[in-house]
Amino acid sequence: MSRLALERHQVVLYGLAIALGWLAAERAPQLAAVAQSALWPALALLLLATFAQIPLLHVRRAWRDTRFARAVLLGNFVAAPLLAWALVAAFDLHGAQRLGVLLVLLVPCTDWFITFTQLGRGDAVRAIAVTPLNLVVQLALLPAYLAVMADAQALAGWSWADLLPAVALVLAPLALAAVLEWRAKRAPRWQRVRERLAWWPVPLLTLVVGLIAYAHVAAVGQAWDAVTQVLPLFALYLAGALALAWGLARWHGLPPAQGRTLAFSLGTRNSFVVLPLALALPPGWEAVAVVIVAQSLVELLGMVAYVALAPRLWREDGDA
Repeated sequence: MSRLALERHQVVLYGLAIALGWLAAERAPQLAAVAQSALWPALALLLLATFAQIPLLHVRRAWRDTRFARAVLLGNFVAAPLLAWALVAAFDLHGAQRLGVLLVLLVPCTDWFITFTQLGRGDAVRAIAVTPLNLVVQLALLPAYLAVMADAQALAGWSWADLLPAVALVLAPLALAAVLEWRAKRAPRWQRVRERLAWWPVPLLTLVVGLIAYAHVAAVGQAWDAVTQVLPLFALYLAGALALAWGLARWHGLPPAQGRTLAFSLGTRNSFVVLPLALALPPGWEAVAVVIVAQSLVELLGMVAYVALAPRLWREDGDA
């Protein structure tokens, strides 16, 4: 099986992982603590495998096409956050629901965004170039976004100091991936390591989703109503992101392939990067992680629609 085929079937794999996790939790609930312990190293490996595919040492490359970079930055860090803020206000969300939605919708994707760009006939070269820029900016702006948009009462229940282990879990693989990229430029064997790691994000995310289902089956049951209430919100976000991408692409005069790329950038979110933050929250906040996992599944289904719609919204000359 090719990597592309594996990525095309990832929705099915994640669904199976959740079902198996729930079944295992029913049959052997005493091992939930083991699943919780295994979750953290699995997340670290997932982040390393994902970050290893990003040209972290080439952030400046994103600025070679300033028009496209400006559209991506305006879309991901002005228009999309305003859309997310409007949606949580319209749905009158509070507490864990609001925090989970904001955490996941405020950060643009850095992994399957590239895959779906390829599937949707976008510009994969520009997608790869802009990915490290998206990653750096989102890590810098997320605390400010949450300070403005999240419930003050909710944020008062925990401190950023409580999240330092989760932040370290993100930053350590990020630094290791940068070192690996630097070494790969000097020794072919390290480049082969990066290429092998490219196969692992989907299997590792499948494992992570299954472990979350196993370790947090009780939280899933308790948060079920909260999750079902935000599913329409996530669908509306996908529709709104597509409309924003269309408007921004026209405003900036982007060619069709770049317009499609912008659509996939605004539509996909970085669920696995904020997942460690959600899992590190104190007791009573388990619904945040459940909401984030639910968003990733809605998003994957939405990307199937994007792959069909993007080439129609942004037609090349000569397209039927």
